[in-house]
Amino acid sequence: MMESSRSTSSVEFLLMRYLFASLSIAVLVLVPTVHAQTSDNYKTDPKYTGAMAEGKKLAREHQYTFATDAYKKACKIAAGKDVVCLDEIFSIQMATGRYKDAANTASSLAAIANNPTDKSIAESNRGYALYQQAGDKGKPELLKAADESLKAAIADNPKNASAHFFEGKILARQGQTDASSTEFKTCISCLSPKDPSYVRAQHFAANPALSLAKMAPPFTVTALDGSKFTLDEMGGRVVLIDFWATWCGPCNAELPHMKKIAKEFAGQPLVIISVSWDSDEAKWEQFITKNEMTWVQYRDADHSLSSAFGVNAIPHYFTIDTDGVLTAEMLGEGSDVEGKLKKLIARAKATQSAKLESAGN
Repeated sequence: MMESSRSTSSVEFLLMRYLFASLSIAVLVLVPTVHAQTSDNYKTDPKYTGAMAEGKKLAREHQYTFATDAYKKACKIAAGKDVVCLDEIFSIQMATGRYKDAANTASSLAAIANNPTDKSIAESNRGYALYQQAGDKGKPELLKAADESLKAAIADNPKNASAHFFEGKILARQGQTDASSTEFKTCISCLSPKDPSYVRAQHFAANPALSLAKMAPPFTVTALDGSKFTLDEMGGRVVLIDFWATWCGPCNAELPHMKKIAKEFAGQPLVIISVSWDSDEAKWEQFITKNEMTWVQYRDADHSLSSAFGVNAIPHYFTIDTDGVLTAEMLGEGSDVEGKLKKLIARAKATQSAKLESAGN
């Protein structure tokens, strides 16, 4: 088992924040990085490079408080003008739920942006931080401030998909369904159809209320057998995601249960994807073959997908309904995965039957 101090509130931010543009995985990108830069003389200062290296190391180890301190040290050396360390600080603040601080950091990024596009990115970052700070109750003053930041971001760059996306969420929260749908449609027009977020935005445009649910991070992975798996294209199927590793004792203890689930629900509207933390690809492949793990297998070597889901320990399970909504999160041995799947699959079948009857009429 692996543990860390990272807050589970980081899930939505991480799915928005990072792009893993490799051949194996793509995760929704809606809050990109500001690329503006000022005079970079400080970059040759050993104190700056040392602080940045320390920050990156500590962040990889999930020691976020110390990582933030290191980045702040680097930022001080850069007289507060370094986009890279400010962006790293913003990322950590969002990942650990320090939304007020993140909004202030985004304001600092906006102040040093040297073109409208970069300023738009910083403003949309601030809007998202304020939206998160508003919380489940949606504090009106914070939603208003978020709305103002997002509108400013759109004014600076009308093609900012992030700003349109979160503006759509705010409008949905305010019950402005038609306006929300329009924002999501505009977001779609700013995205490539190949982007994993494209289908998600289409779903929200059709049903803005869905944007307020706790959604699973949209992603696309290339499985061990070469097949592509895109979460939002499951076509009415339930999804079970299992985070594991060959070297994890509790995961191995759970393997017979996973095999039982795969056999019991074969032919049902269910997709199972096991996401491994293994670094040794050959050992991972041999283990899968030996244990006849016939369902979708993906190796998350850099933990990018795990980070998107906020996974810090294994075994770790998520059940996702046919709309992409996270319905359950289970950690450790003995989780009632099977019981939750039965309910979700029954609901999926009922929905499919209702659609067929409606089409027949």
